[in-house]
This record gives sequence, structure tokens and C-alpha cells, in this order.
Amino acid sequence: MMKRRIFTLVSVLALSMGLFSGCAFSDDTEEEEGESQSLTVEDRDYYTRFKGDGISINVYNWGEYISTGADEGTLDVNAEFEKLTGIKVNYTNYATNEELYAKLKGGGTSYDVIIPSDYMISKMIKEDLIQPLDMDNIPNYKYIMDNYRGLAYDPDNRYSVPYTWGTVGIIYNAEQIDTPKEEIDWDILWDEKYKDQILMFDNPRDAFAIAELLLGYSLNTEDPDELKAAAEKLKEQKQYVQAYVMDEVFDKMAAGEALLAPYYAGDALTILEDNEDLDFVIPKSGTNLFVDAMCIPSSAKQKEAAEMYINFMCEPDIAYANIDYICYSTPNSAAYEMLDEEVREDPVSYPDSEFIANKTTVFVNLSDEANDQMKELWTEMKSETANKWFVPIFLVVCVGIIAFVLIRRHLKKKKDIF
Repeated sequence: MMKRRIFTLVSVLALSMGLFSGCAFSDDTEEEEGESQSLTVEDRDYYTRFKGDGISINVYNWGEYISTGADEGTLDVNAEFEKLTGIKVNYTNYATNEELYAKLKGGGTSYDVIIPSDYMISKMIKEDLIQPLDMDNIPNYKYIMDNYRGLAYDPDNRYSVPYTWGTVGIIYNAEQIDTPKEEIDWDILWDEKYKDQILMFDNPRDAFAIAELLLGYSLNTEDPDELKAAAEKLKEQKQYVQAYVMDEVFDKMAAGEALLAPYYAGDALTILEDNEDLDFVIPKSGTNLFVDAMCIPSSAKQKEAAEMYINFMCEPDIAYANIDYICYSTPNSAAYEMLDEEVREDPVSYPDSEFIANKTTVFVNLSDEANDQMKELWTEMKSETANKWFVPIFLVVCVGIIAFVLIRRHLKKKKDIF
């Protein structure tokens, strides 16, 4: 699903001119032959501690969320780490924070590095599912901007290192949606004229947040009545929804199978490349601002090697390579400075400070009671049939078929007797 990223051409041109900060070719011959560039790191000796020890780490990350080197001019980040450290990376993906949480809570599988979102980090801290980091092993933490330190989900910066941040908005087909971009708000996802052309988040926290925005509630409400009202709002929408999706949004929107979908800004930018009719907007009434950060589970078997991986992900060249590839926003000051000015001024990737202050909300972990209620309401909403008469009618039809079969058998048996 990953296609050429928006800024790949810029990176390739910079590389050919020898201007790509932090990356250098060993000689002119290698550059002409198109071989991989050498990666410059600040302290190469730091990464040699486990060479030859046969160590491996298990990294569990969101899908489509790291530079894989699949596109020309981009880095294969995990391969670069393996080459530099001698540590093998076993890399797998999840689709939602809730899927990640269930995997960790259930045990049975050990991960060394995970990248959950803000509210899930605070939940995992509370339940001792992640452990404090030794920041002496993560010297590149110095590149994390002040704006992304000391946030509510990890106020003392003990458990996490920010990886990316972003906002939630709406991907839409600009050729078929006639509402002016500046007027688009969340209520368009409830517009009956787009019935069966609307996609919706397949996770409760993001879906409830949209309903709460429409109803004027806090995105962190724990009021039982407000959660019920949000669930009712989602029930109203269900009749217009084609499908509840996560990563499936890439294929569906790029292929023109739907007209509207809420999704994360970074992913939206990659989807826009695959269909020129698509556009993306952050609704005028506001949105969720999220931070995804790197953590180490309490059950990790290779903590120091995991901290080395986190430090590597904060290397300016690597942080830039990832952001350039996945198109999310970076909390890494050195990587941010490497971005093209046009990117730094893009209101989708980097909204102005006034909008962030007045129109965005960061999720916090809700109480167990509120989480349980939201989960129950979500399950109920999704399992409820669109037509309340469907089940009774289905049962009547089944009874009728059974009665018909029994009567037919009885008549056949009676005929055979006589």
C-alpha cells in the first residue's frame, strides 16, 4: 500500500547534490552506481556494544509507520539499524491502540519496543505494562522539542520518547463533494446524500471523539450521559456508513471506492498521492491532536538493546527519513530543520500555534469505568442491525421454511403408506 512519498523527489535531488544532511556517499563511484548512502550518526561507538552477541529485538509498530526503503532514495531504517549494531529486528504491525493493548495484556508474546498513542501510554503506565527508560542510554532525547516533553500522558518523561505527532481530519473526493473546503465540518460524515460512500474509524476512541465534537462535549468526557449521547450519534450515522476501517482506508479511498473518510493527517497525505481527485481538511470546529511515542514493555527481554533502537530512531537522519517517508509531523528538532520550508509551513502537517491552542485536544486516559462504558456502547452500536425488524422477520421466515419442510415430509410419508 505504500507508494512514493510526497517528498521523496526532494530527498533524491538533495542526495544527488550531496546536500542531504547526515547522509554521505563513500565515494563518487558509489553515488553514480546508485548504491545506498552511508548513514552518519553522532556516536558510532555507542552502537557497537552488542555486536557479535546474536541479540534480537521485537518491535511492534503501527502499519505503514516507518521508512522501509521500498521507494527510490529512501532508507530501510530497520536494515540500517541491523547493519550498524548487529542486532536483528523482528518487526510486526498492529492497527489500533486497543489491539496493541490486548496483545500486551494477554501476554504470551514479548515485545521490546512499542509505539502507542498518548492516552494508551498513560493507561499502560497505570497498569505497569511499560517500564521507565534509562535516558542515559537515549542521548538523542536532546532533539525532542520542548512542546512534546512533559505532556499529560507522561509528565515526567520517564516512560516514553515521542516518535510522531499529528491531527485527525477528513479525506474527501473534491470532484464529487460540493461543499467548499473551508466549510467542511464533521457533520458531513452524517450527510444522507453520501450514503454508502462514507468510511468510519474502526476504533471506539477516535469514533466517539468525532461524535463528541459534533455534540460540543470534551473529547475526554467521562460523563455517562454524554457517552450515551455520543453512542446514539454514532448509531444515527451507521445507516450511511459503507464500512468501519483502519488501514483499509488506504486502498478504499485511493481506488475511489468511497467519498469521505476520517483519518490521520500523515496517512492522508500519502493517500492523496494515489488519487488526484482527493483532498484533506482539518474540520473548522476542531480536532484531536495525538502524539505517538516509543516505549518499552515491562515484559521486554532486551531493555538496553531496545533503548539503543529508540536512540537510533531519534538520530536526525533517521527521524528525517521516517517523517519524509510516512508524512507525519516530527517532534525532533533536527529532523524538522531538515524539512523543506514548504513542508514546515504546511497547515496540515504543522498547523499554526493558535489553531493548536484553541482547536485541538490531546486525549488523556479515561477511568476504567468510562473506558468500559465506551467499549460496551461501541460493541452494542456495531452489532445492532440497521433494521430492527430484520431479526424478527428472519426468524419468521426460518420458522416458515421449517414448517414447510416438515409438512412436505409428512405428506410424502402419508402418500407412500397409501
